[in-house]
Amino acid sequence: MTEKFVIGLVGSPFGIKGFVKIHPCSGEIDHLLKLKSVIISKDGNERKLKIEESSAASPSAIMRFEGIDSPEKAKTLNGAQLIAAREDAAPLAKGEFYIEDLKELPVFAENGENIGQITDIIEGGGGELAEIRLSNGEIRLIPFRKEFFPEIDPSKGKVILQNLWILE
Repeated sequence: MTEKFVIGLVGSPFGIKGFVKIHPCSGEIDHLLKLKSVIISKDGNERKLKIEESSAASPSAIMRFEGIDSPEKAKTLNGAQLIAAREDAAPLAKGEFYIEDLKELPVFAENGENIGQITDIIEGGGGELAEIRLSNGEIRLIPFRKEFFPEIDPSKGKVILQNLWILE
């Protein structure tokens, strides 16, 4: 299982003291406000930053990091990813999964036939889509809904796909 997650994206500067807007990946901000430090990743470079202050600015949060004390310095973080440990990610409700835990899981038909594996879950406008690499190497996008995926169990390492006509 993945131990670190992208939990938000750094947006534009906010105010004159070096705050930046944080856009949460989960849509929730409560867990962000409890963080003491995060890893910032931008342009392939990562660095750990201590959070000096944070507050809600619904639907986002705002944060000020140690050493970032002006709008000019804050602007250098725009577009960076906020990375945190699993225990600092948004808590999951029953039936929810971290996308990172679904990647590379094998996908089986109800009869046990291995169909392929999940490579990603992406936004598709009308809802999320599971990107599946079939055993023959082809890629298919399947609506990530219960009627197609009745059983998803990352701890057992399996996903069941029914209604196989969706692959055609």
